[in-house]
Amino acid sequence: MNDSPGATTLLWQFALYSLMAVGGANALLPEIHQDIVATGHWMTDADFTQLFAIAQAAPGPNVLVVTLIGWKLAGFTGALACTVGMCAPPALLSYQVGRLWQRFSGTRWRRTIEFALAPISAGLVLGSGTALVRVSAIDASHLAIAGACAIAGFTSRRNPLWWLLLAASAGAAMHLLQQA
Repeated sequence: MNDSPGATTLLWQFALYSLMAVGGANALLPEIHQDIVATGHWMTDADFTQLFAIAQAAPGPNVLVVTLIGWKLAGFTGALACTVGMCAPPALLSYQVGRLWQRFSGTRWRRTIEFALAPISAGLVLGSGTALVRVSAIDASHLAIAGACAIAGFTSRRNPLWWLLLAASAGAAMHLLQQA
């Protein structure tokens, strides 16, 4: 592992990510993973996957994963830097764009832009899920569990946390069976 970046580096890096985050923080997980794990070597695949799992299991917004990454890399100041970097630029931009956006309600080009952004966001989130499965699935049975839970999540009206709990239980049971 390389030395972790400082809080200032994390602030600027996550500020840049935030401006690309169409679909939320989870849509950028493949890029964040690439920079932090594959390129920067600041943490392992296992650490990254565990932080994502904790963020998904905890109540609150999906951006929590960014805070956990910052905490892992640079403690409290890293957590604060990553969170501010990820939240402040889009909040300021959204406020300004929202004011402008209201002026053009009902126009044809506004409806076209809204229609075009939906599949882009869905694709980015799907890419995030694919990247996480790729680095965390150990064998075909893990892929099967991930696939079954993804299908259940898409087709069911149940809270996704139930599918996460089911996947975790199945993974733990498989681990225990392999140990026996």
